[in-house]
Amino acid sequence: MFTGIVEATGKVAAVGDGRLVVASPLLADAPIGASVSVAGVCLTVVEHSDAGTRFDVVPETLDRTTLGGLEAGSQVNLELAMPATGRFDGHVVQGHVDGVGSVEAFAEEEGRVTLTIRPPSRLLSHIAEKGSIAIDGVSLTVAGVSGDTFSVALIPHTLEMTTLGGLAPGDRVNLETDVIAKYVERILESRR
Repeated sequence: MFTGIVEATGKVAAVGDGRLVVASPLLADAPIGASVSVAGVCLTVVEHSDAGTRFDVVPETLDRTTLGGLEAGSQVNLELAMPATGRFDGHVVQGHVDGVGSVEAFAEEEGRVTLTIRPPSRLLSHIAEKGSIAIDGVSLTVAGVSGDTFSVALIPHTLEMTTLGGLAPGDRVNLETDVIAKYVERILESRR
């Protein structure tokens, strides 16, 4: 489990043939078998080398997330799994991406930055104003929902410490909706 509080960003050193290699000091001491959120996707550490930390990525992961579009040099958000004795910040993030959304707008106005995302339509019922959402692994509060888009407000710290500050309209992002919303929907479906 993760919290969506990004600890560092890393640089993709290599990608392809079912593997992803990410260079970051944060990963240097991660044990083999450790879970790491990479751009919001839960991956398992399989090897360390001079190039970086290697993760295996299966076609399912590449097809359902933005990881298939990464290139050498791409920046990714990183978070190590939360230890059982750790402090719980952010919200419950599993690293199980629900879908890929597209950036509709990145607006800066009077010292405020608002990011507007168009999620897959099937996720809209899980997104509520003042609810939680993870965008590329970053825990955020939904500022508003309008039609088929939602927006979040980004503080300077988030812009500086994550990859979100580099987003532009048309960019694709990994989305994980609130796990509680998914269970509530499932319970209601089973009662119909």
